Amino acid sequence: MKVVKSSDMYIVTLEDHPDGVYSIFDDEDDRVIPIFQEEDDADRYLMMLEDDEDYPPMQIVEVEDHVIITACQERGHKFSIITPDDFLIPPDDSEE
Repeated sequence: MKVVKSSDMYIVTLEDHPDGVYSIFDDEDDRVIPIFQEEDDADRYLMMLEDDEDYPPMQIVEVEDHVIITACQERGHKFSIITPDDFLIPPDDSEE
């Protein structure tokens, strides 16, 4: 029997409110939670968010992959796994 080891992933949340998970809108206007495989990528994304003064203070939270994925699935939330090969840029809200 193969044992699958859980790995840690990273999400962006409101500072001091880890239940306030950051999400973006996709092309169908559905909310999607970005889940980062690498902490460096999550940190880089957070730095880009912090450049926009309209965003509230946020933080990176480390979570086990199965915990966040199961939570998203149970609540019907869409999510996207951001791999080290992906480069995610925060949406420009001024383009509405």
